[in-house]
Amino acid sequence: MPESEQQPRHPKAKQQKPGLVLINTGDGKGKTTAALGTALRHAGYGRKVLIIQFIKGTWHYGELESLKRLPEITLVRAGAGFYKILDDHFPEEVHKRAAAEGLALAREAVASGEYSLVVLDEIIYAIGEGLLALGDVVELLGRRKPEVSVFLTGRNAPQELVDLADTVTEMREVKHPFREGILALKGIDF
Repeated sequence: MPESEQQPRHPKAKQQKPGLVLINTGDGKGKTTAALGTALRHAGYGRKVLIIQFIKGTWHYGELESLKRLPEITLVRAGAGFYKILDDHFPEEVHKRAAAEGLALAREAVASGEYSLVVLDEIIYAIGEGLLALGDVVELLGRRKPEVSVFLTGRNAPQELVDLADTVTEMREVKHPFREGILALKGIDF
């Protein structure tokens, strides 16, 4: 590898782990967006990425169209949409079944090694709302192949997940236009 491409080594640096567990949490905006940025970076090296969205509405999101142009990234909308907010009209059983199916897909993906990055978007929200059990998500992380990185997003990450993770970032809201009555903006918020 040319010297210009080598990563700088910190004097206390240990050997690099082949796969990491990452979390974006907090009440601020940008958890999914940052995870998508990591997915984009990952795909830039020709690596396969699976994104499973657990809690997203029936809205059409810009990232759905963008990701269709990147063959390295597969996006699956596993949830039944927003849960208890906005356009939710499904009974809880439908949401639980959809979340369980998404978790089964995630379990298979992290154990197979087909994808080197698996993004579990809004899975922390699904845990907090009781659609998934924390123990099942912890067990999934224990089953992943060592070279597979898993990125979890959502508010209020349980301490057990924080303790398991290699990287945890908390997004903090400082200011948001919604507080001024400004609705979500196409191309910025969805």
